Amino acid sequence: MPNKPLLAFDVGGTTIKYALLTPELTLEQTGSVPTNKNKDGQILKTLLELSQKFSHEYELAGIGISTAGIVASDGSIQYAGPTILDYQGTPLKARLEEATGLLVFVVNDVDAALLGEAVLGAAKNAKSAYCVALGTGIGGAYLANGQLASGAHGTANSLGYTLFCPKTQTNFEQRASTLSLEAKLAPFDLSVKEGFELAKAGQEPYLSLLKAWAKEVAQGLSNILLLFDPEVLVIGGAVCQQKDYLLQLLNEQLALILPPGLCQTKLKVATLADKAQLYGAVYPFIK
Repeated sequence: MPNKPLLAFDVGGTTIKYALLTPELTLEQTGSVPTNKNKDGQILKTLLELSQKFSHEYELAGIGISTAGIVASDGSIQYAGPTILDYQGTPLKARLEEATGLLVFVVNDVDAALLGEAVLGAAKNAKSAYCVALGTGIGGAYLANGQLASGAHGTANSLGYTLFCPKTQTNFEQRASTLSLEAKLAPFDLSVKEGFELAKAGQEPYLSLLKAWAKEVAQGLSNILLLFDPEVLVIGGAVCQQKDYLLQLLNEQLALILPPGLCQTKLKVATLADKAQLYGAVYPFIK
């Protein structure tokens, strides 16, 4: 860890979070700014303004950016979904390095979440770890011996598009994301949190509904466990607030899918919540 503070950003579909990371690994000067769906290039403008502001006020060691989308090797946005307009091709690394004279690291948000958990969270001290982020979609990240494995073109671990079912014409995230669970609970006018509470109490049809959803998630997890055999598999996203009960549901379904003794990987829920990406954004500076 350098003896100077680091500036960390987390760029999402609706907000840009930021913080100063001290040499003691504490987050200070935290804040957030709306992205306005990147209208008129708002994301890059905001990052430039904040980077210049903090670099004038503090002697920074570097800048890290966690961002939605696929990040190219040059630190630009290779691909961005429809929730962030005109973001694809944005040269984040080049523009911020030019403006500040500082080294800038840009990483995908799921990769950043895993890196953050490796620093201070559920994957700390693990030699290999996989992270599955369950949210509106489903993303993945793999870390082995301190290095991310993102593939030759940066598209590895795009889990949401896997497990396509010809019969239903749906992929993994369309069946197993938190968004799909919300849709299943909508006829009952229940939130995901409320659905979990009723399922914990053994109430039907909520228990069966949650088990069916957990089965879909476990089918994807089983492939990850067999292909990567990580020491730790971290479940991220807001649903990880269900902690032990979520792990219980998933472990029960995995036991039905995989032969006994085949999987030795430890399932854990993420522990840093929305701070993980901020820590992960500056991982190369502190590892």
